[in-house]
Amino acid sequence: MNLTVQKNELIFDYSSGNLGEAKSLFTSMYLYLNSVASKKSSIFDNILADNLNDLENIVPKNLKYSDCIKGKMESSHKKNNTKDLNPLSSLLGDIKNVKWKSIYKGFKEYSLPIDDKDSIKLIKMEPGTSVPFHSHNGKEYILVLDGSFSDQYGEYNKGDMQINDQKIKHIPTASDKNGCICLSITEKDVVFLGKFGLVLNLFTFIKSFFK
Repeated sequence: MNLTVQKNELIFDYSSGNLGEAKSLFTSMYLYLNSVASKKSSIFDNILADNLNDLENIVPKNLKYSDCIKGKMESSHKKNNTKDLNPLSSLLGDIKNVKWKSIYKGFKEYSLPIDDKDSIKLIKMEPGTSVPFHSHNGKEYILVLDGSFSDQYGEYNKGDMQINDQKIKHIPTASDKNGCICLSITEKDVVFLGKFGLVLNLFTFIKSFFK
């Protein structure tokens, strides 16, 4: 599926209240950092409001992005953006005070205190640090909060979102200048590839018992 469509569907599901706690936080942070995404959210809010009125205050929970998008985008009226509070700061306070857990040299993470089927965490990569070659069992959502990183598919800066699945095989590398801090959601564990893939996958499997 096209990445833009996936992003739009995520935003639409957020506006319609169909996301779990982890993805809701992730998406709200995306809207906070990305003005284009925030404008789309306002449009989708209006689309849903129109449907609410049409159905006499009843909105079906299975209302989908694809059901509403045709013919609505141009006619929707944009409303004032109220997404002006940092969702992460509201939850954690100053990110500088986060107690990072070192995973390996140059790579740290912090699991957010959210009870959800999806794992959501902060990732901090020092300049030039790479994540070993890997793919994914489920979807992985990455939002750049500060700095930047790159992989085989492009470069990602503050406010950019990447959505990966089992078709994506990559080696994310933090920028040499500023490193990178990201917010990440993984639906399932990553699958490491290459020479050390078997060892790293075994480590991930054992680690899962201590979450």
